Formats: sequence, C-alpha cells, structure tokens
Amino acid sequence: MEILVIEDEATIREVEVTYLRDAGYGIIEAADGQAAVELFEEHRPDLAIIDINLPKMSGLDVCKAIRTTSTMPILMVTARDSDEDEVKGLSMGADDYIKKPFNPNVLVARVQVLLRRHNRTKRLHFKGLVIDPETMSVIKDGKSITLTTTRFNLLVALASHPRAVRSRAQLVDQIYSDPASHYVYDRTIDAHIKALRQSIETDPKNPHFIETVFGSGYRFIGEPEK
Repeated sequence: MEILVIEDEATIREVEVTYLRDAGYGIIEAADGQAAVELFEEHRPDLAIIDINLPKMSGLDVCKAIRTTSTMPILMVTARDSDEDEVKGLSMGADDYIKKPFNPNVLVARVQVLLRRHNRTKRLHFKGLVIDPETMSVIKDGKSITLTTTRFNLLVALASHPRAVRSRAQLVDQIYSDPASHYVYDRTIDAHIKALRQSIETDPKNPHFIETVFGSGYRFIGEPEK
C-alpha cells in the first residue's frame, strides 16, 4: 500500500517516512500543497497524511481537493492547540487527526486502523460494476459474477486505484503471498487479466474496465458511478 506524506518540515517528514516504511508501506512525499495534489492525481495512494500548515496550498484545501474524487482515508496533522483546526479538518473530509509533537509509533498505529477500517467497508461503485471487498462479491449490470480469490484480489488491486498504471510486479506483490510466484509473474498476471476480462467485460477485445498499458502494465478505466 502507498501513503502520501505531505509535510513541509523536512525533519518531521523524514521521521514519518522512516517509521511508515519500516511498517511496510510505500511512500510518496510532498513538501507543499500544490505538489501534493499533483502527486495524488498521478499515484492515487491508499491514504494521505496531511499537515494543515503547508506552503502554496493549505492542508485543508488539499483535503478538500482530494475529497472531490476520492474516499481514501485522510489523517490530518496539526501543531496548533486550537480545536477549531481539528473541526475544520474533519468537516473537510478528514477521517482522523493527530497533534504535533506526536509519537511516530502512534502515527503508524492510526494509519493501520484507518486502512483496516477503510478496506473492510469500502465498496467500489462504477457504471455497470459494483465490487464489494467485504463480501468478495462482484455485480455486473445487476447480475452476480463468480471469480476466483486471486482474480477477485486482482480486480480490487486495480479498481482501488482508478486510472493509475499498475505494473505486473506491483500486482504480484498485492495478490500473492508466496514470493516464489514472482518468477512467473508476466504469464500469470496476463492469464488472470484475460480471464477477468472474459468475466466482467461485455466485449473483452474492447475493454471498458481494464486497459493494457503496453510496456508498463494495466490500469482500471471504469467510470465511477456518481
């Protein structure tokens, strides 16, 4: 999983990044609000940690911008004692907040809780397709579709990051627990994608959900249901 860490103080950002990486998360870093929004659009991470006081664009505005297209968990960070900032952050769509100075282990624990809660309840809605990770169910045009566990996990890995390109290696890391499977990842992922398209696409040769990005991997292009 990838976490977007947005913090303009380099020493604090370094501590956050170090502890989160040690916990096994991939990290994307931003030192100002404008860069943060651009990185969010490019990478579509699983969670964002946003400092309220940022140059170029405030943390509150970053939170608001992210919430226009994403329901991913957001953890706000503030150095202020005022409850007003916490209320503003939560009203903008933040899921939790933590005050500076904080114990890095507490930060990691908050992140883990938010991700568990989000992944357990997050149902993915697209035009013609509904994916429910909690029940491992897929509904295509009102009809239930049966998928193997591996193909369901592959679909979730792609659909959780619409428009973001996922390499075959990244997909292997997300859907397989056995490292020995890495040596066959090209053939294995391609075969699962082909089978997945047969299940969810009206015309597998002209896909509306899973697109091949030649030389890079695959991406989910389903249109979100509003």
